[in-house]
Amino acid sequence: MTTTKIAFIGAGSVVFTQGLLADLFAFDELKDVHIALHDIDAERLATAEGAARYISGHLGAAPTITAHADRRQALDGADFVINIVQVGMRASTRTDFEVPARFGVRQTIGDTLGVGGVFRALRTFPLLRALGADIAELCPDAWLLNYTNPMAMNVQYLAQATGLTRVVGLCHSVYWTMRDLTELVGVPYEEVNYLAAGVNHQAWVLRFEHQGRSLYPVLDDLIARDPELRRRVRVDMYRRLGHYPTETSEHSSEYVPWYLGHADEVERLRLPVGAYLGIVDENVAEYEKTRDALRDGTPLPVAGTMEYAPQVVHSIVTGTPRTVYGNVPNRGLIGNLPAGGTVEVPCLVDASGVQPTAVGDLPPQCAALNRTYLSMNDLVVRAALEDEPRYVRQALMTDPATAAALPVPRIWELCDAMVEAHADLLQPGLRARLGS
Repeated sequence: MTTTKIAFIGAGSVVFTQGLLADLFAFDELKDVHIALHDIDAERLATAEGAARYISGHLGAAPTITAHADRRQALDGADFVINIVQVGMRASTRTDFEVPARFGVRQTIGDTLGVGGVFRALRTFPLLRALGADIAELCPDAWLLNYTNPMAMNVQYLAQATGLTRVVGLCHSVYWTMRDLTELVGVPYEEVNYLAAGVNHQAWVLRFEHQGRSLYPVLDDLIARDPELRRRVRVDMYRRLGHYPTETSEHSSEYVPWYLGHADEVERLRLPVGAYLGIVDENVAEYEKTRDALRDGTPLPVAGTMEYAPQVVHSIVTGTPRTVYGNVPNRGLIGNLPAGGTVEVPCLVDASGVQPTAVGDLPPQCAALNRTYLSMNDLVVRAALEDEPRYVRQALMTDPATAAALPVPRIWELCDAMVEAHADLLQPGLRARLGS
């Protein structure tokens, strides 16, 4: 029996790598896997390798651990590829916030839609194309498990630019939303039945039940009695749309035109503009703590994260069936969303792989928002596939939050400024300045 090989691309995202490894090694059947780590940053790669050896020893696992500056060596013969790359790292993320802020565009997270999401995608696509080509050559039967944002754009690009079919995007937003909701209504998570579907970071809780009884009336009562709950964007959206969205208020505020463009709404709903920059700094500090702990021989925290990728690996390797939420191309899965766009639906995982579940039509008001999201995504992907810089501008004209903040000439000027700031990371055909 051959050893299962799992390649981590972008393993220098050490904090996330640590959590995934702790989850993997918690399964007895995965304690002897081959972990192949790749990163282009030598120090971060060495730190990831040290953390992997520490965590495996702490959990009594005996994996093969290899570290590779060469991505192709890490991929060769892999059964699973976990992509956690962030192209441009902290410097590019800071640009994603600071340049739009000069134009008066508020962002909170900036990794999914909006100016930050678009340019994060455009600087990631060249890497995804190269990664897809390497997988097709070196490990064509591998499952590519993508965590890199913007999730929906990246999965759509991978499907259309590389031809890979064993691709699923994994995100914890549905799981943690349901954990939070069950805690809020006072029902154990394990006793709740739920169904969610839509798009990544903007899916909808379609069913929320305990022992055959909807828990939405319980939630309604809590919201009615607690004015502080009503100061959350996702609660405000739920009250008006009838279905709870599966992402935080910070995220959710960026995907609609109703909140960030209005100072009074920013204050009412306590939206932390620019919050992600602080998170990025915290992540760097956590990485440095891990690096220094390994250097000094002090203990590292080892804690599982309940992420989906280790569960997917375990189910495919052992045949254990389980359901996860995955981001996949819409091939008849949600009837009133565009075909080919990336949708988030429940997926059965077993020895046959990841099998998405068709959920039918969404409520029309929810589908209307998701269609705008997917239309914008499609323009960004087309910009890269067709080398058409006008599509980048048109995508941000379509983006709800950007269009609510700026007139069209300023959107085009903002795109020129972003292109200039990120030029070296964009494919050459998209580096043109088009003026206003």
